[in-house]
Amino acid sequence: MPPVATPKLTILLASPRGFCAGVDRAIQIVERALEKHGAPVYVRHEIVHNRFVVQSLEARGAIFVEDLADVPDDRPVVFSAHGVPKSVPAEATRRHMLYIDATCPLVSKVHRETEHHHAGGRTVILIGHRGHPEVIGTMGQLPQGAVLLVEDVDQAERVQVDDPDNLAFATQTTLSIDDTAQIVAVLQRRFPRMQGPRREDICYATTNRQAAVKAIAAACDAMIVVGAPNSSNSMRLVEVARSYGCPKAILVQRAAELDWRWLQGVSRLGITAGASAPETLVEELITACRARYDVTIEETRVTNENTVFKLPRALVA
Repeated sequence: MPPVATPKLTILLASPRGFCAGVDRAIQIVERALEKHGAPVYVRHEIVHNRFVVQSLEARGAIFVEDLADVPDDRPVVFSAHGVPKSVPAEATRRHMLYIDATCPLVSKVHRETEHHHAGGRTVILIGHRGHPEVIGTMGQLPQGAVLLVEDVDQAERVQVDDPDNLAFATQTTLSIDDTAQIVAVLQRRFPRMQGPRREDICYATTNRQAAVKAIAAACDAMIVVGAPNSSNSMRLVEVARSYGCPKAILVQRAAELDWRWLQGVSRLGITAGASAPETLVEELITACRARYDVTIEETRVTNENTVFKLPRALVA
């Protein structure tokens, strides 16, 4: 019998994908803190939403906790890239702890905006996902009740404010561009005098990764997003793929968890990665595909990224 031919698979690789500048900076902060202070270094919440990254840092001596109460007074603690409520650094200061803030500068920008609006007497509507650490951190910049959370168009239609003429909005940085635009449109119709951010809150990396998925989705039989289920920007990429012509789209954390039967009948596979997923996991998935298929790779790049965020001075000296 002649050998069975290896099935062909064209991989459409979306670019940009994977790590953004804020994620890269946060990981470097933990690594530098370990180098400078030795193990253990504590991290409040996952530094970024990716188990591979977290486990790699745990192997080097990082200890991840959800509550500052679980951190000894005499060890450094890093606050995650998602940001924290003001009460957290206040408590760390009260306990005379050494803390390092790895909040993404683009999240810090949203914090400053909300503080500015509050100082101007405006109620802030925050568009975001309830329970996400970034939303908890942003709402925690202001007194309780000063921020109203809106998650979708329906809530935008129903939200009640005391003074429609003194209103502003901000958004979580990792939302769907399209969904957020719909929510903002409803709020602007209802509250024409509502103020918005000078520059869009949704970060450049979220915007670029969604644009890259939109560019290839209709040409794909299926799409795999490498990322974590608790990663907002990763989950949004799955939704974008489905909305823009590729209904067969899933999220996987590692190649090993992929059920290869899912790829039956697929000849053009889109691959991308959320902003907290390292490129090595994309390479791992491609390698796994090569073991089963005759793979051709076509990369589609919608823009180049050159953003870099500086590390805190305390870790550079």
